[in-house]
Amino acid sequence: MATILMSRVSTIFLLCISDLVSEQLRYSIPEEVERGTYVGNVAEDLGLKVWEIASRNFILISDYSKKYMEVNVENGFLFVNEGIDREQLCSKIAVCSLSFQITLDNPLEVYPVEVEILDVNDNSPVFSRKEFDLQINELIAPGARFPLESARDLDVGTNTINTYQINPNEHFIIKVQTRRGGSKHAELVLKRYLDREQQSMFTLVLTAIDGGIPQRSGTARIIINVIDTNDNAPVFDHETYRTSALENIASSSLVLRVHATDIDEGTNAEVAYYFTNDVSQNIRDLFKLDPVSGAIRVRGVLDFEETNV
Repeated sequence: MATILMSRVSTIFLLCISDLVSEQLRYSIPEEVERGTYVGNVAEDLGLKVWEIASRNFILISDYSKKYMEVNVENGFLFVNEGIDREQLCSKIAVCSLSFQITLDNPLEVYPVEVEILDVNDNSPVFSRKEFDLQINELIAPGARFPLESARDLDVGTNTINTYQINPNEHFIIKVQTRRGGSKHAELVLKRYLDREQQSMFTLVLTAIDGGIPQRSGTARIIINVIDTNDNAPVFDHETYRTSALENIASSSLVLRVHATDIDEGTNAEVAYYFTNDVSQNIRDLFKLDPVSGAIRVRGVLDFEETNV
């Protein structure tokens, strides 16, 4: 019976309190305004005389650790009492507000108050690193896309990242995609074929630009290393090599050294030397070719009367 009675009393009390809560007061101010900045005339908006603020025990109640707002009891003005950083207060929430209540006695009245904190463009886009490395094979066809890491901007709405750009160049362009939720994502697009032998590395500057006024931006470098493919044949120093040797020259004597280079890189640039299939067996019996050094040395006995090379 006592439990039922207490439940009824609590219900009646809540109903009474809800009847006392009046229409919400709403204001808005930009973040980072100076302490003492005017927010609104609470006395006027509540229909109070200035003298009622003190006589009716006017109290501003909030759950925040800082007392962001205060009311001047002499004129009824609501003003900023602490610095407000929107990003610290609400992070990336689209609508950021301070909520509190005003209570008055004689009679008891409760007024909810909401102050929306408007974002200002006080943060620049920032990349997680100053430099990003990208490896691209030189045979990749134009039109290939390479996703890039997005920058981060603590601001919201139009003050957050709006687009990306790269410095003008002949091989790459930027395509900006809009994801669900409105965030921007950049892709690097290959515009024309790469040739590692002509240019083995590219350095691009990626710029993230927000939509604030004035605009803010942040940059990072993209280092592109072009991966080699075996698309070049070795080239000899001379089209034709000519030499002479004395007959009866000692075996293993050096007759000639050939040399070729390959403008590819890594293992693709390694050159090995061999006789072609049309070299006769007679020549192979007389000379040996070192596959590494390109040195041609005497293998057999050279006899002027019998040898015709």
